[in-house]
Amino acid sequence: KPTIMILNILFVINRCKVNSKGICSLQCRLTYNKNRKTFSTGLFVDPDYWNNKKQKVLKGAEQSKFITTQLSLIKTNLNQAFLLLQIQKKSFYVDDIFKIYKGDNLIEETKIVEYFKVFLKKLEKLVGKDLEEATFKKYDKVYDHISDFIKWKYRKKDILVSAIESSFLDDLEYYLKTEQNHKQVTVNKILQRFKRVVNEAFNEKIIDRNPFVMHKYKKVKRQVVFLNNDELKDIESFNFKQNRLEQVRDCFVFCCYTGLAYNEMANLVAKDVVTEFDGQLWIKTVRKKTSKVISVPLLPKAFSIINNYTAEGQEKLLPNISNQKFNSYLKEIAEIVGIEKRLTHHTARKTFASTVLLYNNVPMEIVSELLGHSNMAITQAHYGKVVQKKVSEEMIKLNKKLTS
Repeated sequence: KPTIMILNILFVINRCKVNSKGICSLQCRLTYNKNRKTFSTGLFVDPDYWNNKKQKVLKGAEQSKFITTQLSLIKTNLNQAFLLLQIQKKSFYVDDIFKIYKGDNLIEETKIVEYFKVFLKKLEKLVGKDLEEATFKKYDKVYDHISDFIKWKYRKKDILVSAIESSFLDDLEYYLKTEQNHKQVTVNKILQRFKRVVNEAFNEKIIDRNPFVMHKYKKVKRQVVFLNNDELKDIESFNFKQNRLEQVRDCFVFCCYTGLAYNEMANLVAKDVVTEFDGQLWIKTVRKKTSKVISVPLLPKAFSIINNYTAEGQEKLLPNISNQKFNSYLKEIAEIVGIEKRLTHHTARKTFASTVLLYNNVPMEIVSELLGHSNMAITQAHYGKVVQKKVSEEMIKLNKKLTS
């Protein structure tokens, strides 16, 4: 059976405020859905003439008839306000009853799922302009997470944006880990995208405080997985019997010497290879993730690979292999060659930065430029330890020279 909500109206005297005549202020206390609202009626009564149980002024009190009439009028108006809100069939609070009683217009507060949906519609219009389809889909997935979380936590389809506090974010993080089995790195990504939605609500003054100000992300220790020089040589020289593995190996090695991400590799065409100011061949393309133009010198190994696959009338420079199959075949390659590392296409990009560049003393700022990172801090965050290891190795060599 549906729960019937009742408005309880109680008049009480405020004994804390007694004037020189011994007269007390009369207050009205509203209780609805376990929440209270107390306000002054503007009326005053001698506490000796007030019957709290019967909620009335006793005869003989000054202005007893006037006070009785006013209390009845206040109660009638409050019940009318309560009835009006019930007719609207929308959830409301005790403060809303008081606002209607005073004659104020209720401002319908924005709800988070509803607001997120509007946010997505605006974001969708940017696809193909300032935004990739894949990025939009990630925000769309976050929308599903938020919607499902609210149903799980509050047993409602939606809640007010103003109800989002730091505890909401803590509970969301708990839900994503325990109910959705997401790892911390994925949880952080979901929260980062949700933060953009909440920030927009804050900027539009829909909420007067941003809950993310007090929220701290749990740090994830990232280990950069890349092939060392020997492992790279092993993959390069191995003779695979299956043509599909040969093709994936070639594309993988190509990216080990160019640092291209999957999308840039898969869409590489002849016009992307140009002769630059130094008379050398360079790859010039736009990195989809950051929309930044990247220029990478075409090293001999990489040039040799695309040269093997170049065919007349063929637009793409490398074989067409889906990202999913590419990573699946790389697992086979690792097992066959005997590499005990989890290989993905992204490993090639890490190998380019680490083994090909940093271990050959290429400065960090140049590595950042060649990788197409949006800023230097990203490169330092990912490859700082690689540089430390290189410095350590060089110092060990120096130490041996000095002690020999």
